[in-house]
Amino acid sequence: MLIVHAHLQIIPDQEEVFLEAVHVLLPASRAEEGNIAYDLLKSTEQEHRYTMVELWRDQAAIALHNASEHFQSFVKQASAFMAAPMDLQVFNGERV
Repeated sequence: MLIVHAHLQIIPDQEEVFLEAVHVLLPASRAEEGNIAYDLLKSTEQEHRYTMVELWRDQAAIALHNASEHFQSFVKQASAFMAAPMDLQVFNGERV
């Protein structure tokens, strides 16, 4: 299993636009083959800071997601609401 944390800093006056885009992205991503979980969390410490927490079966599932129409649509909209480049972290979900 692969775990993705995508940290997003949102422009304050674009937060509603961001949330509208996410409300399309979340259910479509959760319905994808190979998705285990896809959730958006809002920071309690930083204003307008969110983290997308994604769990995927494998790298092939992530590749299909990244090529999907709903994800590509979200990416095209992102420049309108992102205050900084996305900070992406990927983890191997093996138990230690």
